[in-house]
Amino acid sequence: MTLGPLMVDVQGISLTQEDRELLAHPLVGGVILFTRNFESIEQLEQLVADIRAVRRPPLLVTVDHEGGRVQRFRTGFTVLPPMRAIGREYDRDRAAGRQLARQCGWLLAAELRAVGIDLSFAPVVDLDYGVSTVIGDRAFHADARAVAELAVAFVNGMREAGMGAVAKHFPGHGAVVADSHVAVPVDRRPIEDLDADLYPYERLIANGIPAIMASHVVFSEIDPVPAGFSRRWIQAELRGRLGFAGAVFTDDLTMAGAGTVGGPPERARAALEAGCDVLSICNDRQGVLQVIDSLHGKADPESQIRLARLRGRPGPGRAQLRATAQWQACERAVKGCMDRPSLELGS
Repeated sequence: MTLGPLMVDVQGISLTQEDRELLAHPLVGGVILFTRNFESIEQLEQLVADIRAVRRPPLLVTVDHEGGRVQRFRTGFTVLPPMRAIGREYDRDRAAGRQLARQCGWLLAAELRAVGIDLSFAPVVDLDYGVSTVIGDRAFHADARAVAELAVAFVNGMREAGMGAVAKHFPGHGAVVADSHVAVPVDRRPIEDLDADLYPYERLIANGIPAIMASHVVFSEIDPVPAGFSRRWIQAELRGRLGFAGAVFTDDLTMAGAGTVGGPPERARAALEAGCDVLSICNDRQGVLQVIDSLHGKADPESQIRLARLRGRPGPGRAQLRATAQWQACERAVKGCMDRPSLELGS
């Protein structure tokens, strides 16, 4: 059985029979976990093992685990700083900022791999224009070159720990006030004014990033539909001009920003037609079932290859990991960053 394009959630801290039946469906290819799926390290390890045991090849297991306010698992995991804290370290000392970014990326990925999770949806590479509260301190910096340098270092740390990265939210969410979770953000800039937003993606693609998540932002001067449903953005810009050959994820298709396209089946078909590989549908079991009933045809073999490349590499278990000098050094670096007073330096 191959991996299908749907990435879905499960209901609680263990699999229900309904969960198991859904995860066995050939259109499903991955699972995204949330805070409600976490009770303890041991419980999480068992849940991940149970998800993997549902079928062969096993489903991808993923999580939104960036650091700062978007970190789904905390007890037993290192509490990571928001990316803005890394940007401030970069303003103090560029080399130290890059080192901290790499250490945070490595620590994030190593701890998740130790419990069997394949993929985290990080890092955010939106620019901090100071207007988006949903992005805010999730962004490294306002300067595109600083974002690119820090993102490359962060991704290299993740890669060293055995995990691929997912840069988001392509082509950028930082310049709009509206939050695509609850509204339809519209960015009215022409494409020639988006060079800075796209620059981190150019650098990351050149460095082999395996996956990118498309946003639900409408760039009205370029295409009237949100970026994740736009052939112009996915095919012409991301795959064509930027040369990206990895996997493209949609942002959650249940978000309000996706609503302009129609109901769940229409959103799913539009995203696939635009060129997305993975359809994320979270916290809407009925919507998932509607999409399953509506999708037909064979899986795209190129998508299958892209998804297969996202599996995490084997690594040490949690106890062995925490005994390493590298984990201890990264833990100290993160603690030092978290304890340092925030200073508003030049950006």
